[in-house]
Amino acid sequence: MLFNTLSQYSDQLAALNIFRYITFRSGGALITALLVSFICGPFIISWLKLHQKKGQPIRSDGPESHLISKVGTPTMGGIMILLALVVATLLWADLTNGYIWAALGLTVGFGIIGFIDDYIKVSSQEPDG
Repeated sequence: MLFNTLSQYSDQLAALNIFRYITFRSGGALITALLVSFICGPFIISWLKLHQKKGQPIRSDGPESHLISKVGTPTMGGIMILLALVVATLLWADLTNGYIWAALGLTVGFGIIGFIDDYIKVSSQEPDG
């Protein structure tokens, strides 16, 4: 969005030409994703802990330390990563490029599959064995 909006005005204001450089946009996307994760992360984690009573199911055939240390760990943390990635991409990428939309669509699609998998895992009564 920033690239598409501001690069058109680079002829009038030379400083806006920096938005044409993919290295600058990559750095901006990195900082944006980091800020989104830091700002939204605690809220997402507390919401997940609130709505997931038992958290991640622990397998009984795994290491015994997991039975103690991993109890109550919330799952579906990929929501935070996906949110940061989508916001940074929509803000900094060249949205006229079809490959950007294809990659974003595939990423969100796989995120939805992961969400469904985690939801089924958390909503089932017994852990995977």
